[in-house]
Amino acid sequence: MTTSVRENRQIQVSDILKAHQNVKDVVNHTPLQKNERLSERYECNIYLKREDMQVVRSFKLRGAFNKMKQLPAENTKNGVVCASAGNHAQGVAFSCKHLGIHGKIFMPSTTPRQKISQVELFGKEYIDIILIGDTFDDAYQRAVLCCEEEGREFIHPFDDIEVMAGQGTAAIEILNDIDVEPHYVFASVGGGGLLSGIGTYIKSIRPETKLIGVEPAGAPALYESKAAGSVVTLDHIDKFVDGAAVRRIGEQTFQTLQHIVDDVLLVPEGKVCTTILELYDQSAIVAEPAGALPIAALDLYKEEIKGKNIVCVVSGGNNDIGRMQEIKERSMIYEGLQHYFIVNFPQRAGALREFLDEVLGDNNDITRFEYTKKNNRSSGPALVGIELSTKEEYGPLIERMDLKGVKYTEVNKDQNLFHLLI
Repeated sequence: MTTSVRENRQIQVSDILKAHQNVKDVVNHTPLQKNERLSERYECNIYLKREDMQVVRSFKLRGAFNKMKQLPAENTKNGVVCASAGNHAQGVAFSCKHLGIHGKIFMPSTTPRQKISQVELFGKEYIDIILIGDTFDDAYQRAVLCCEEEGREFIHPFDDIEVMAGQGTAAIEILNDIDVEPHYVFASVGGGGLLSGIGTYIKSIRPETKLIGVEPAGAPALYESKAAGSVVTLDHIDKFVDGAAVRRIGEQTFQTLQHIVDDVLLVPEGKVCTTILELYDQSAIVAEPAGALPIAALDLYKEEIKGKNIVCVVSGGNNDIGRMQEIKERSMIYEGLQHYFIVNFPQRAGALREFLDEVLGDNNDITRFEYTKKNNRSSGPALVGIELSTKEEYGPLIERMDLKGVKYTEVNKDQNLFHLLI
């Protein structure tokens, strides 16, 4: 096994400056754009660091290339190996082809097809892709085993000084490009590499800038670790925000973030989905869930950021178009516009028509209807999806169902039932 010896030190600004020289001819200097719509909504100046416009459509190329660029030839004679939910894999694949190093890339079987195709595109004949397990952690364990068995150099997606330093080069661009004092920087947290890198540089140059880490509510690895005072492994996570859904944050990244992060915010996955749709509809930005996280968190800080200058790092734009229906549905459920019920219709003629005419509101639509009994498809319990035009219509809908004596179960309020049926 040729994994690098873990350095017993904190990342330094000198590491980031060195990384900047290593990657500047390969990575894009992505734009820092003021977003007028968001600025108006939150009564402040919101700047988006567009890492979704990076060569591989995410910041991950910075860290992967910096790490691999510095490896001695002896360390890469058997190739490299990595584990990734998608974006790190693309960075490693691009670096493999660019540097002429063979790589084995382990990815969760749940990785969107779009990301897998991009990895193949960037790495071509220089990489092999192995899909395994349901989460990043499953892929990680198998990648470490491959590293030991084949003597490959392991390219960690976040818990490595040189990877963290590479991600930190985005902060050099931010501070060079912004023409005002940045009061807050919001960035997503997965394993913590991005936040560690950019936070180290920003805090060293502008210590008064507040660094806000943002995690999906279903994968609060940093939040729980900070509460415990040490790195903890989450028992279960919601894998939806695949670029930021890890069960365990890095040891080195956690030690760094302990000293530089001012706050950690948790954002519901449904809110992330709403933000993805708004970014596309209002600003023509295609953000992946992890890329939308920092912007989704602004509602949680809307009072604190009024009149301030805010930077949100849009960390990636590798969003599979096949997920858009799920994204829309999650958004509507979060916004209170989509509800599912199991309705026990009386077994008599006209019961369904009566439900449509007397229970369903004028502005409500049936989006799903199916009988739940395979051997009785014309009567009995049915799964009914109802879309409301406003969330305020929910109360009157329930009142009408109760008034008419409809026997129903609210699927939205039973997570086990929801995941089984929807």
